[in-house]
Amino acid sequence: MIPSVLPTYSRAPLSFVKGEGAWLIEADGTRYLDLGAGIAVNVLGHAHPALVKALTDQAQALWHTSNLYQIPQQQALADKLVDATFADTVFFTNSGTEACELAVKMARKYWYDKGQKDRVDIITFSGSFHGRSAAGIAAAGSEKMVKGFGPLLGGFVHVDWADHEALTAAITDHTAAILIEPVQGEGGIRPLPDQCLKGLRDLCDEHGILLILDEVQCGMGRTGKLFAHEWSGITPDIMMVAKGIGGGFPLGAVLATEDAASGMTAGTHGSTYGGNPLGCAVGCAVMDIVSDRAFLAEVNRKAGLLRQKLEGLIASHPDVFESVRGTGMMLGIKCKAPNTEIVAAGYKNHVITVPAADNVIRLLPPLNLSDDDIAEAATRLDAAAASLS
Repeated sequence: MIPSVLPTYSRAPLSFVKGEGAWLIEADGTRYLDLGAGIAVNVLGHAHPALVKALTDQAQALWHTSNLYQIPQQQALADKLVDATFADTVFFTNSGTEACELAVKMARKYWYDKGQKDRVDIITFSGSFHGRSAAGIAAAGSEKMVKGFGPLLGGFVHVDWADHEALTAAITDHTAAILIEPVQGEGGIRPLPDQCLKGLRDLCDEHGILLILDEVQCGMGRTGKLFAHEWSGITPDIMMVAKGIGGGFPLGAVLATEDAASGMTAGTHGSTYGGNPLGCAVGCAVMDIVSDRAFLAEVNRKAGLLRQKLEGLIASHPDVFESVRGTGMMLGIKCKAPNTEIVAAGYKNHVITVPAADNVIRLLPPLNLSDDDIAEAATRLDAAAASLS
């Protein structure tokens, strides 16, 4: 008999009833150090007082009205994002998947309105992940994502990661945009070098095409800047955001320049829940903290400390671990032992990590975890590795 919850997840035998900072707690009081943060969602950990206050204050006033009316909290969050980024305008969604759908629509509508109706192709890269909608799986194109779900949405051109010649050759008169994650998450924590991101911007400018960045996982302070592309000094035309922007509340957004968004007029897109008062009240609280320069400086300091601990861990267990990669608080450990076994060993030692492609475990902790938490993380990961040695 099929379970009442559709069995599309392979769940760990853990169930949490409470969270405090970087810790998750089971009903019997067992505490787990959370280095996954809900897959890069809980950027301020669990039950952060500013987020709790924002949510409860708003919940006591107004939950939902729909986008038929003005929403002050939505306007406030849009203004914060525009002030802090390249963007001129923002559309709010409930998730990164929905952000992908709009980014694709926006890029294609841009060229349609310019009279170039055949300019619909979007170039994407192997190892990418852009959500599980029709557009998202077609954009990724991997067999794991698309098998059994055809016919697929057309108009996506796939090239191998870091194959510059293939990328250049893929650009035609039908190319509308290039879509890429500055740091691949599901693909195994693969950062795109700054010079490559600059090269992509130059390539788009040379051919007059749009650059779409997917910062759903690597954005909102995760790399030590508010958004990962800032390290390279370039700006996109369109950017997908989600996960950390709500700090645990379902929230996403598409940020765009005025030019890139020019085709999206009244009636071309919409959302029932996107940008509702509850979500945007929490998003404003997240932005106020995460966009602060002093906060981001601390993220970078702690990221350096965490990476140092991980390098030591790898040196101590060369039969289990191979190398560390990533940037900021978006780190991956390339494993020699099966990554799923390491994640499971972590559970036994009450530390949570997240598996990814290329036999990598991801460490995506709350950005405000303490130095003591970092030391404890190293101790528990060391014990997990020792159990496999």
